[in-house]
Amino acid sequence: MKNTISQRVADFLKGYPPFSFLNQRDLEKLSEQISILYKEKDSVIFAENEKTHDSFYVVHKGAVALKKSTKNTVLDMCDEGDIFGLRPLLAQENYIMEAVAHEESILYAIPIAIFKPYALENRNIGNFLIESYASNTRNPYSDIHKGKLYGDDILDENLNSNSHSFDLAPIKYSKKIVTCSPSTTVKDIAKIMSKKKVGAILIVDEMLPIGILTDKDLRNKIVTGDFPITTIAEEIMTKPVITYSKKMTVTEAQMAMMKSDISHLCLTKDGTVNTKAVGILSKHDVMVALGNNPAVLIKALKRTKKIKEIKPIRNQIMQLLQGYLDQNIPMTLITKIITELNEACTSRVIEICIEKMSSPPPVKFAWLAMGSQGRGEQMLHTDQDNAIVYENVNEVFRDETRVYFSKFAGLVNKGLFEIGYDYCPAEMMASSPKWCMSLDEWKNQVHHWITNPGKNEVLLSFIFFDYSKTYGDAEIVNQLSDHILETIKANPIFYMHLVSGALQSPSPTGFFRQFLVEQDGANKDNFDIKRRALMPLTDAARVLMLSHSIKGISNTAERFEKLAELEPTNRELYLSCSYSFKALLKFRTKQGLLHHDSGQFIELESLTKMEKIKLKRTFKTIKELQELISVRFNISNLV
Repeated sequence: MKNTISQRVADFLKGYPPFSFLNQRDLEKLSEQISILYKEKDSVIFAENEKTHDSFYVVHKGAVALKKSTKNTVLDMCDEGDIFGLRPLLAQENYIMEAVAHEESILYAIPIAIFKPYALENRNIGNFLIESYASNTRNPYSDIHKGKLYGDDILDENLNSNSHSFDLAPIKYSKKIVTCSPSTTVKDIAKIMSKKKVGAILIVDEMLPIGILTDKDLRNKIVTGDFPITTIAEEIMTKPVITYSKKMTVTEAQMAMMKSDISHLCLTKDGTVNTKAVGILSKHDVMVALGNNPAVLIKALKRTKKIKEIKPIRNQIMQLLQGYLDQNIPMTLITKIITELNEACTSRVIEICIEKMSSPPPVKFAWLAMGSQGRGEQMLHTDQDNAIVYENVNEVFRDETRVYFSKFAGLVNKGLFEIGYDYCPAEMMASSPKWCMSLDEWKNQVHHWITNPGKNEVLLSFIFFDYSKTYGDAEIVNQLSDHILETIKANPIFYMHLVSGALQSPSPTGFFRQFLVEQDGANKDNFDIKRRALMPLTDAARVLMLSHSIKGISNTAERFEKLAELEPTNRELYLSCSYSFKALLKFRTKQGLLHHDSGQFIELESLTKMEKIKLKRTFKTIKELQELISVRFNISNLV
């Protein structure tokens, strides 16, 4: 008769690496040796500097925070299916951080002695473990540990945008190379590689390169059991080192890697092993030098003369976005880079349109991005939401000025459409008279919305209040922002309407935490991640920031991080909201790129069990946040 408990453990583990690499028989056999632990919220699983346990852990239910006890800083959050406490066992050292139950949790404790034979026999499991060990991540398949060996490349300012010129350009390199001596142990090398977040290390003797060790070497030579972890570099390094001159071109570097079937090149003063190493190139560095990096794209945008030349650059931005997601680059960094590039595209369209006008702008103005683009969250090709605010003018020139900016806005909206931004179906664009006005006209409009808060006015406020300046005069925007905060402060009843509107977003789940899907229409049975998950966080962050009279921060995740500073008692919730928002935005972006759409509607059947679990983890935060704003603004009776 089968052990039903161990069977359930096996059924859970088979959905997560590295256990997914085991056959069913071995997995069931392993599960019989696993202990099941219940941990109350805030209970310590292991402490910093504590001697390692005999087992590592997998989260079955709940969440575990990994912290530095001295600073009480959460370094990572482990959800269902995540492994923790593994690296110290492999490194044979004490725990370098503490693990605390973030909420009530059930853990599986897996004896390392029982599990280790599987790592030695199963190549896939071995790869997983050694990459976890050599990298600074509990899941090596994120690829985040495959970082560069030195600083970012910056291409020569004089290069033109032609890709062939990039190919023939000299490689730029940093002198900050990562090295060790021939007598350094593999254990210490892995620590260095993990700390420096690199995929290879150069072995030098009296400053001369004599060998190289990569992630691949560690996987193939250590995990397989061919060599112990105490082995010194000299015994397993790849030698001799293939060296080239520091003056080599991008094309030469690419060809050299292909010729020798290697992923790293060592650069020396004269190109031989007889002179000092001055840098190392990885395949990633060569790809960056070939042009798909932000600096190159910005330069290419500045050189465009026609709007149609911007569209292929927008496509490159999407390729860059896909690459960042594949490498599991932090979403905070991704959103900042993509937002900067999107704004650069819009700014260049505006500049080209100004040149097309018969005369320069008659007065100072600002182009405002609204909605997701205004919040710096527009990762994919979605529709336009924008506006113009221009300097107040004498009544004599009012009509003339209005006509100028109306014509100008029409050119810009058309240009943005040509590079991939669809027109807004609701015509919330600068080419509409309602969204192209003088500063005083905008002040009057905002005053009307705030003092006459009907359903439509609240909706328009939601869209407009997230604006950010893309191009033009900052002082005009600053004056408008001050007016909005002053008017809301004088009309506090408006907060209740904002909160009421924020609570209208449909719940993401129903009974038993089941996803609530669309009941009819073209997206029937699909999950609306925008309306049910992202919007509740966005709307709540907006009203909370307005209540603190904070301007200049429109990004939702950044708003929550600022709120965590302003309200220490709610710090944990707000940081969880920031994390959840970034996770949801990343998920939507990946879905959009995968299906070539906006990523708003998710076909649940296409998701893995783990993806569904990750999504649901964010929903608890949404519920807690909505409860907070409901109580704070005393409208719980309206929910």
